[in-house]
Amino acid sequence: MRIAVVGGTGDFGLALAQRLVAAGEDVVIGSRDAQRAQEKAAEIGAAGAANEDAVHGVDLVVLAVKADAALPTAESLAGAIGETPVLSVASELRFTKQGVFPTEDARSIAERMQELLHGPVVAGLHSLAAATLAHGEAEGDALVCGDDDAAKTLVLELAAKVVTGRALDAGPLASARALEGVTAVIVNLNRRYKGHAGVRVVGLP
Repeated sequence: MRIAVVGGTGDFGLALAQRLVAAGEDVVIGSRDAQRAQEKAAEIGAAGAANEDAVHGVDLVVLAVKADAALPTAESLAGAIGETPVLSVASELRFTKQGVFPTEDARSIAERMQELLHGPVVAGLHSLAAATLAHGEAEGDALVCGDDDAAKTLVLELAAKVVTGRALDAGPLASARALEGVTAVIVNLNRRYKGHAGVRVVGLP
């Protein structure tokens, strides 16, 4: 599978790209700055290109930019991405003195992204941290949701390569509201217990 990681020069994108390269995947890192993309890609054995070029001819696009840039980036790349499936990993969070809260918007980033793109959007990997992926497979399971079965199968295949546990189908794209909210829970746990929390689902065959 050829995978474009848009935002691949950031902490999460680069760590994810590194794990995928280690798993034998063909990865191209995308960035607004083509030279920076190529430099970072060379560090992990991937290809690098400007975002518009990175998304051409791939099987899956991972949109790994920061949450506040996720929708503008998706909109700007919609034409270049075309019908290619997109994995959204972003979560909108509100940081307060009381703790970290999920977005007040009723819809997930992934659902809003689907309105901007021509191909299917799948949401997942929200429980994985860059700091964990940078040192190996993330402990625990990866949860994935989406409305397009073929696109979701691609993402489940990707997710299984970067966690120690299982890649699990968590249902329709509407479930992204819950998955993105889990990120706030995990950040709160990490802050309180000084750890790197993940998610493991029990009781399934």
